[in-house]
Amino acid sequence: MSSHDESHPTAGLTGGLTAEHGSGALPGWFCEFLAAIDGVAGHELSRFTPPPDSETRSSAVLILFGEGPVGPDVLLIERAADMRSHAGQPAFPGGGVDPEDDGPVAAALREAQEETGLEPTGVTVARVLPDLWLPPSGYTVTPVIGYWSVPAPVWAADPREVARAERIPLAHLVDPVNRVTVVHPSGYRGPGFQVADMLVWGFTAGLLDRLLDLAGWSVPWPTEREVGVSW
Repeated sequence: MSSHDESHPTAGLTGGLTAEHGSGALPGWFCEFLAAIDGVAGHELSRFTPPPDSETRSSAVLILFGEGPVGPDVLLIERAADMRSHAGQPAFPGGGVDPEDDGPVAAALREAQEETGLEPTGVTVARVLPDLWLPPSGYTVTPVIGYWSVPAPVWAADPREVARAERIPLAHLVDPVNRVTVVHPSGYRGPGFQVADMLVWGFTAGLLDRLLDLAGWSVPWPTEREVGVSW
């Protein structure tokens, strides 16, 4: 099914705006998304939630939705190829919560600004999702949902950490042509997206997959189509 098909779940998302950009109001499709994820539990988003009574390092990611030239989209970065961990992998903007940050929301916005150059004042923070856990690194991750009320150009603002920043249309994410199952020698199997010359997999793809499902935007895709990774 083409992403331009009028029967596609995201075909009507560009409608229903409640006000102009920058007015503080949110578009109808985004409000419906927020209603769909209200009250979601951590185990509905990931297999891994923070272990009780354990010390983990705190981090936050910004899941930033907006409206681009081809409709609703989400902001992703591609990490620099020479990073010590997760080199070259697509991800949501984000990183560790620093002592001077006023919690995970401030950390997510600060990291996104440092990585992509976005202006935090143009972001409407809409929800803070339950904490998730990354077993390999021991990080607790707080996903912060935002809407780009005043969009601005983004780029690899910190080339030491980021190779590029891309706004990925939701229609491209849900298009079955771009969906794959990613397999790793460790035995890992999970959803993946082949978009913008990137293979999105791991934590980022898993969370995107669950959010698209909860929003009712996903369509059936060939899970038997596999792509192997070794990084």
